[in-house]
Amino acid sequence: MKKLISLTVSAALLLAPLAYTINLPALNLKVDAVSAASEEAPAATAKPAPKATAKPAATPKATAKPAATPKATAKPAATPKATAKPVATPKATAKPAATPKATVAPAATAKVTAKPAATTAPEASAKASAKPAATAKPAATAAPVTVHEDVYQDGVYVAYGDAYSKGTEGAKVTIKDGKIADIELLRTSPKIIDRNARENYSGVWAAYGLMKDRLMGKTRDGAAAVDAVSGATRTSNGWKLSVDRAFERSLAHQAADATYFNGVHMGVDPEAKYAVFATYEANKLTAVKLYPLSATGDFVDEKTYTAEQTAAIAAITPALLAKGASAQPVAGFEAETKAAVNAFWDAEQNASINNKAAYVDGFYSSYGTARSVGVERADVVIRNGKLVDVKLFRLGSNLIDRGATAYAEVVKANAPMTAKLLANGSYIANYNEKVDGISGATESSHGWNQAVERAFEKALKTPGEGQTFDGKFAGVDNQSKVMLLVDIDTDQVTGIKLSLFGADGKLIADDKRTEEQKSLVDKLTAGLLASGVQAPDIAGQEALSAAAKAALTDALTNASKVQGTYKDGTFTAYGDAYDKGTNKADVTLRNGKIVNVALSRVGMNMVDLGKAAYAEVQKAIPVLTASFLAAGTREGAQDVDAVSGATSSSNALKAAVDRAYGKAEVTETDKAAYFDGIFIGASVDKTVNVMVTTKYNVPVTMAVYYLDDKGKVRYNLTDDELLVKYEIENTSNGKGLHKYGYRAAAFGANDAQKAISAKAVEAIKAALESAGK
Repeated sequence: MKKLISLTVSAALLLAPLAYTINLPALNLKVDAVSAASEEAPAATAKPAPKATAKPAATPKATAKPAATPKATAKPAATPKATAKPVATPKATAKPAATPKATVAPAATAKVTAKPAATTAPEASAKASAKPAATAKPAATAAPVTVHEDVYQDGVYVAYGDAYSKGTEGAKVTIKDGKIADIELLRTSPKIIDRNARENYSGVWAAYGLMKDRLMGKTRDGAAAVDAVSGATRTSNGWKLSVDRAFERSLAHQAADATYFNGVHMGVDPEAKYAVFATYEANKLTAVKLYPLSATGDFVDEKTYTAEQTAAIAAITPALLAKGASAQPVAGFEAETKAAVNAFWDAEQNASINNKAAYVDGFYSSYGTARSVGVERADVVIRNGKLVDVKLFRLGSNLIDRGATAYAEVVKANAPMTAKLLANGSYIANYNEKVDGISGATESSHGWNQAVERAFEKALKTPGEGQTFDGKFAGVDNQSKVMLLVDIDTDQVTGIKLSLFGADGKLIADDKRTEEQKSLVDKLTAGLLASGVQAPDIAGQEALSAAAKAALTDALTNASKVQGTYKDGTFTAYGDAYDKGTNKADVTLRNGKIVNVALSRVGMNMVDLGKAAYAEVQKAIPVLTASFLAAGTREGAQDVDAVSGATSSSNALKAAVDRAYGKAEVTETDKAAYFDGIFIGASVDKTVNVMVTTKYNVPVTMAVYYLDDKGKVRYNLTDDELLVKYEIENTSNGKGLHKYGYRAAAFGANDAQKAISAKAVEAIKAALESAGK
């Protein structure tokens, strides 16, 4: 379980009487991409064979200390769409000079502007195939040579295996002293964004943990020798290939006779219009396949291509094969060519041994400039220095997402601003509200753009000095008692405006405060400016004093240049179920803290029982709600005392809160398909309930219940209902994956059985969604 990280503020005053230096401890910089669409069972495609079958012992994980990131929010130069041929990888054993570490301790506060260097595109000439066909068989990747460990530079490297029709494997590898210090295994969608484990082929589910254990602590040769996981051989070999390519990229000295990894490399444009498969052999581009993507991010079935899609593919593919990322717009298909060129550029970056991206691929989240009415937040995914996924949020004064309750013009602006950012592939450089802002929401447009810009700065491979962004940042304690607007300049807090929330959950206007409140605000503000989170409590106002210091911690975390451990947002999870229902928790997190929680007891039809729940449970819910908010953290929530008379429900709700945290992890500590436990789901019409028991992170048993119109279990069943119940309940040995635990489908010998089983399948899928990580 991940340990939450607290932020502290130095009590030492600088020369300015109302300024002090922020001292932020290093945060966890491990990141993971957001999940994407589901995957069919992968088609058979040849993969490089594993080098050896020796099975090493697991090695404990080491975590590198994250670096200080550059100070200023100046915009990095736009990432070009072309890449110069990098120098190739040597098979040398010479020891290089001191190799730079991936991270450095936070130090000075000077402002640094990081600008990725511009690159140019290679040209390639070969005969083009007008129509995409089956993926070409990749050339075997040479086994890694034995090298001395210190020829590899420490750092975080992301690389991908060979692509096929369902996506590709990848690995984010932390290399230290020539060994794997940490690793995140990726199995991507066609958009090359990491999936939830459960959305992959079932044979892959167990492979994540097994392969991670086998690879941890290995050298390059050791990683190449690990055994593939039975049932996930191709995926295992894809991960091994990704790891080998990560080591290749980390070489301190690259040879001049190798530019691209041999094999089939995949790329997608930021708007996800096209995917390109580029095949390289002996540093030459030998084949290009172009595939349109659907609105859901999946490959469009070739049989359903429109005439326009077929014509565009036939016209653009030869241009890509001949000119690569330098291909000129094809007449009549200018927009399609632009997207296809961007996709080719992405594939080329994934193929390049010496990838020059200035950013570490992954998920990042950041904020724009705060105001008393709220702030904008952006959650982004970056790949090869390009923005490939973004979600925009408008937070209220309590820093909780307002969603559809935000100002109408801001709600309308979300989609077009998202489209502008993706079309640009970055944040909008030199933002001009008349050009780049969305009419009626220019302030929010600017805030979103600024948030994306700061997210890019968090992702820089070579951070500069400074721990925080400059600007105005909001902070709220997790029980929404105090809001702060904190001014930060060069890692110093230079000003604080403190506001109090009223009983109605709204900020009390300055001119509406009582004399006692005015005095309290002045004292709290002075204490925070003088001593930060070490400020002494005000006698008789200990709770508000603690809230003010928590709000300051929150503001400093929002200003930090280091990505946190958990994603912000609301996550729904369940405790273990039984034949009367289950317990549900909707947990809202910010910076790893519980800022809102809604607990409920639901029946077998998954509807909140409300006052129909047991009296003891009704009494326990408000007590537990207050306790979870007071605890504030994942660990603290598990230490909350069970409520007498409702012990089982208390423990189930504690489990639900912990599982909500599990869903919020940026980098999953246990990348499994499902939580272990007992979960229920109901059919759409609430007439069928299925209870699924998961062990070893897979569904192993199922029980079927039929419900009346009040959501109660009924026992007078028809023969057809009994047959469906028997089929589902008796096709498992309770030790392995249940027959209907992976892509269940309706069954039956007659229409009645098919209709009943279809509802049961709906309930199974709902239960698995509840169980899913």
